[in-house]
Amino acid sequence: MAITLQEYTTDLPNPLKEKMMMASKAFARRENNNNNNNNTFYTKFNKSSSKSEKSTWPSIDSNSISYTHSAYDSSSTVLNTTSTAWIYDDNNTDYYDQEANEYCHDFDFYSNTSFANITCESPIEYAVPLYGYCMPFLLVITILSNSIIVVILSRKKMATPTNFVLMAMAICDMLTVMFPAPGLWYMYTFGNHYKPLYPPWLCLTYNIFHEILPTTCHTASIWLTLALAIQRYIYVCRAPLARTWCTMPRVKRCTLYITLVSILHQSTRFFDRTYGPLNIIWNDQLVEVCTFDYSDWVRYVGIDLYFTIYFLFRLLFVHLIPCILLVTFNILLFAALRKAQERRKLLFKENRKRECKKLRETNCTTLMLIVVVTAFLVVEIPLAVVTAMHIFVSLTKVTMDYSVINVLIIFTNFFVVASYPLNFGIYCGMSRQFRECFKEIFLGHITANKDPTSKYSIVNGPRTCTASNETVL
Repeated sequence: MAITLQEYTTDLPNPLKEKMMMASKAFARRENNNNNNNNTFYTKFNKSSSKSEKSTWPSIDSNSISYTHSAYDSSSTVLNTTSTAWIYDDNNTDYYDQEANEYCHDFDFYSNTSFANITCESPIEYAVPLYGYCMPFLLVITILSNSIIVVILSRKKMATPTNFVLMAMAICDMLTVMFPAPGLWYMYTFGNHYKPLYPPWLCLTYNIFHEILPTTCHTASIWLTLALAIQRYIYVCRAPLARTWCTMPRVKRCTLYITLVSILHQSTRFFDRTYGPLNIIWNDQLVEVCTFDYSDWVRYVGIDLYFTIYFLFRLLFVHLIPCILLVTFNILLFAALRKAQERRKLLFKENRKRECKKLRETNCTTLMLIVVVTAFLVVEIPLAVVTAMHIFVSLTKVTMDYSVINVLIIFTNFFVVASYPLNFGIYCGMSRQFRECFKEIFLGHITANKDPTSKYSIVNGPRTCTASNETVL
């Protein structure tokens, strides 16, 4: 059934009215001939129309034409270009670039219905080079480096509670990059970002793999990093508790719980929107796209309540609290490391080599984990700040150009992904046994363990008390 424009086009300029009427009649004839049951929607350009439901979170089905964006999408944290369309005022000339202007301009006047079009969503001048050209190389490097980490740390002789957490982190980081990769390649590398997405199942799939699954994996990686810092703190500062709380079975259960809670945290995002077909005039042609709306249960709960709870939980328990705790544990571990170094010097003077070597093992493990956590915090703290900015703007109704936040999101996301291969470099550069295991597996060089490892760490470097600060895993 086609809904014509005769009663909706009185306010439009004559050339535009004629073009829309011609397209409507042509499509109506096509539908009558083909007995097509798809609905065709045309809406007038009317800035004075109001939303059906007021919300402090800009709505994806907003009926008002404004320079706004769906706030809840714009704060997603991992490789997210958002999933709703930018809509501009008729007097707004602040376009991202010429390409976005070209492909979003028709939509401004023909319809006020949101549809999935990547060019209208992201600052393309940044998204294309970072996501389209740099990200494929980072994807290959991340998959290669993290796969090597998983292979090495999964070996029986490398099986320790600390290494198990590091291996789980490597898997989560790898999946965070792999899930959105096909969509990023199609949209940005192959230059299809200006095309509307269709059919609805593809829009749903794109949203799941581009936003929900990467966010789930990244959330798990954040909590695993926190678990690693807590575990190391127990080893160093609460050693008697390590035999009880830092055993392999407990660490495996903790990893499983973190994975389940991460999935549960994102579970509602699989069902909070609905997708459907829509026919619009785009680029001077009548095309089919997919449109989206909040699910009925979200409206029943309340849009504001739902997204406020979701983002406050994410802000507090995924970003702010973990980052604060990681900074705290890093400071405590560094202070404990300084004390241990002083004690090691004293043991060396007393020629107590066995105790000196055991303390060196602990110090090396602590040093490397401090480096790993510090690298993590360098990229995660800016992401937490951007998320906090989004929450503040949305809840306080402060006027802010969301294009600024979107640019910040793109760069913070990119630097998060760029940090993933760093752990492999840290392990290779600081761990002798990691290098030896790498040579044994991939180069066929068999290295003998001249000295057994401690129960909770891997021995690296020269086996004397005076040499080397090569670290352990």
